[in-house]
Amino acid sequence: MHHHNFLWRLRRGRRAILLLLGLIVSPTALLAEPQTRPLALPEAVSEALKLNPGLQVFTPRLKGLEGERLTADQNPALELGLEAENVLGSGPFDGIDGAEYTLSLSSVVELGGKRQARIGVISGRYGLVEAERRAEAIALLGNVTRGFIIALALQEKLQVAADALALAESTHAIVKQRANRGATPQAEVLRARAELTQRRLEQDRLQASFDGSLVALATLLGRETADFERLRGDLFAFSTPDSFASLFERARENPDIQVFASQERLREAELALARSQSRSDLRWQVGARYFEETGDSALVAGVSIPLFSGRRNRGEVQAARAARDEVGFRRESALLVLRARLYEAFLLHQQAVTTVEAMQQRELPDRRKALELTRAAYEKGRYSYVEWVTAQRELLAARRNRVDAATTALLNQALIEQLTAQPLTATGSGSSR
Repeated sequence: MHHHNFLWRLRRGRRAILLLLGLIVSPTALLAEPQTRPLALPEAVSEALKLNPGLQVFTPRLKGLEGERLTADQNPALELGLEAENVLGSGPFDGIDGAEYTLSLSSVVELGGKRQARIGVISGRYGLVEAERRAEAIALLGNVTRGFIIALALQEKLQVAADALALAESTHAIVKQRANRGATPQAEVLRARAELTQRRLEQDRLQASFDGSLVALATLLGRETADFERLRGDLFAFSTPDSFASLFERARENPDIQVFASQERLREAELALARSQSRSDLRWQVGARYFEETGDSALVAGVSIPLFSGRRNRGEVQAARAARDEVGFRRESALLVLRARLYEAFLLHQQAVTTVEAMQQRELPDRRKALELTRAAYEKGRYSYVEWVTAQRELLAARRNRVDAATTALLNQALIEQLTAQPLTATGSGSSR
């Protein structure tokens, strides 16, 4: 069996988040129909990252913030003013002979680091959107992986159903031959035929469920239809997680937690901006005044600054500080929830892997041997039809239970990798049917 690890890359500059799933290529998966190329998980996640609309919305949001950053980085605007005094009055101010004209240029000198604070807020929003995009990408990959595992499990159950149908056909033929020889009653032939009908119906039901799971998977990939009929992967290849303490340390860097960290940085920037507003800006004005009556001109200049701006801005600072503190508490709460989910996934993964191994090493060999002995005894007339069919059903049920346990192991393995945003260590263990 060839073992291949699946590598997921999400890039932000030179940093990469690796998410590994231990699904290993299975020889039986190569039995796909020649006209249909089976879908593998690496292809599925790559296509989802490119085509899923849920990730595309972040591009215009980031472009919009880049535009806001350009605006925030500008100096205060210059204002050109023209003022006329003593115009169209009465008495000595009749007409415009006594008019005074002032042409001025004015602006504001920002104090308190307002410009840097504005840029800091926009940068904080940009970082938050990037963190949300990474979290959304990890969530999408988790959904694609879960959809792939569920579909792969149904594909495996379809194989069990095909084997069950073949066994029912063989059983019906043997019972019919014995009935023709008078070695068994005709009622057993009818029961065998009913069992055969039931197996066909079960296969049809599973096929419908499998087709539906492929459509659901195609939707996650951004496809309108499922143009693949089989999946390539091994449901019985697991990875071994580290200790729980090690996993939780890695989970602290989970993209969902990093969203809170980005929110904290944004709130810090907003607090800095609110504090900067406590320092009043200096408004200046300079210009020239022309006296119509005498033809003289003079330079005019002025400076103004608001009073008590720090006192008036205390409420904004207090609100910004409270918003920052709130994010910190929400982050701690999210970490507690994440720890509980991670621990549950850790235990369920361990228990499911142990179940699969025990079934493969002990239960399935015993049930296969029991079926072989029961069939031989039935053909010799020493066991009844009921005992033979019971042995068949027990083996088939064990195989289906093994598929369910493997599905549980892989789903929790995928959840661990999603919560930690890092791959588990592949063991390379797999098992035959």
